[in-house]
Amino acid sequence: MFQKIIRTNNNLTGTFLRLALAITIVPHGYQKIIDFGNILTVLESHYGLPTYVGTLVIFIEFFSAIFLLLGLYSRINAALLGFVLLCASFYHLEHGFFINWFGSQAGEGYQFHLLYILVAIASVITGGGKFSLDRILQDKFSK
Repeated sequence: MFQKIIRTNNNLTGTFLRLALAITIVPHGYQKIIDFGNILTVLESHYGLPTYVGTLVIFIEFFSAIFLLLGLYSRINAALLGFVLLCASFYHLEHGFFINWFGSQAGEGYQFHLLYILVAIASVITGGGKFSLDRILQDKFSK
């Protein structure tokens, strides 16, 4: 089971997909971690999430993104991030597809959520790639 989780191809595709998702989500998760109490209150009051779900969302957005950046358990962390982004996209459907470039909408659309979800799915399929801790573990445990 462990070998299936860390399995990855020895190519750059997985590396670039993983880094694209991680580099853009790490700062997003960091913003939530450093203002944990206030963000948790917003997730509870504005979005109606229970405290434990809001806490999980914040932790996943930060820690899974960090692990994904390192390429550690890339498939699991990409799946977790993809799931969180899929759930978050439902809160943006009412604002349409596009992001709010000019402030003319009441909120942000789901455009970037869709992009992130698709990159997360591709990362789950390919694994962490050539330059990942998964690749090092795979090499170590396949001998």
